[in-house]
Amino acid sequence: MTIREFARLPDGTVVHEISLSNAAGATASVLTFGAALRDFVVPLADGRRRRVVLGFDGIEGYLDNPRYLGVTVGRHASRIDGGRVVIDGKIHQLSLNAAGIHLHGGATGFSRKVWEIRDHGADFVTLGLVSPDGDDGYPGRLDVALTYRLAPPATFSVEIAATTDAPTLVSLAQHSYWTLTPGVSTRDHLLRFFASRYVPFGDDMNPKGTIEPVAGTPYDFRDARVIGDPRFGTDFAYDCYLVIDRDGPGLAPAARLAAPDGSLALDVVTTEPGIVLYDGAGLAPGAADLGGTLHFPNAGLCLEPMRFPDNPNRPAFPSARLNPGETYRQRTEYRLAPAA
Repeated sequence: MTIREFARLPDGTVVHEISLSNAAGATASVLTFGAALRDFVVPLADGRRRRVVLGFDGIEGYLDNPRYLGVTVGRHASRIDGGRVVIDGKIHQLSLNAAGIHLHGGATGFSRKVWEIRDHGADFVTLGLVSPDGDDGYPGRLDVALTYRLAPPATFSVEIAATTDAPTLVSLAQHSYWTLTPGVSTRDHLLRFFASRYVPFGDDMNPKGTIEPVAGTPYDFRDARVIGDPRFGTDFAYDCYLVIDRDGPGLAPAARLAAPDGSLALDVVTTEPGIVLYDGAGLAPGAADLGGTLHFPNAGLCLEPMRFPDNPNRPAFPSARLNPGETYRQRTEYRLAPAA
């Protein structure tokens, strides 16, 4: 494990990069800016190594990062319609940053803050962030601890805990873009979700407030299939929330992504109730990627476990409310291995 100065922000604040490794040969690097996963390289069965996330070469990409590449989003991930939240009869107006929507924590959000290093070791780092009362409109002081860990042979785990001194909302998500064949569109990847229901979105990309079966829709990935399925149009864009089938609390299978050549697979298991699929259709050339190339549509895709979108305004959805004396917890594991 090494820690180095990655960049300095215009106000002089230092952004650090923490490099992690394990005995199996997997490596990852994490930035204190946005608690971003900048790089993740895993060993292949034939001895080669492969980068499996998109990352920016310099800090400029993270400072201007409209697609939230690699960062941790919160205080509440996904959308809250109108930024309107009612807690115990009091209306809280959250900051708006997407055409009348509060998206991924709002105008500032956790993805644009510098986190502190609270603990570290060869294969893990714990980052912390204190979000003050009123931050982006949220009530209550929130203390967050996030631990990234590399487990053998090639598992990247995310553990998050948060406490508050007043009732508030919490739903954090890791927003990396995954690719099992770097430089090639992920439309040819095979994808399976362990989800028989989903949350329909309207034309404004806000939830309609219902939970529907995936059967007969483009969101039916119960059997593994190519993402760019010609039945739904090869350019059909995915930005959806799927409700994970689970028997009880704890880690449950959420998704399995496989490279088209069978060289690598990614399994996602999580404690969260659902997972967002964003296929990266909006990625576009900008700041240089780690490999020195520019991003392009579908260069990577997001698999984001989180609480239900817009749950404060949708009575049918479980609430993301956190009260004093309670602890918000999330655990998600991204497990890489040769495809079976």
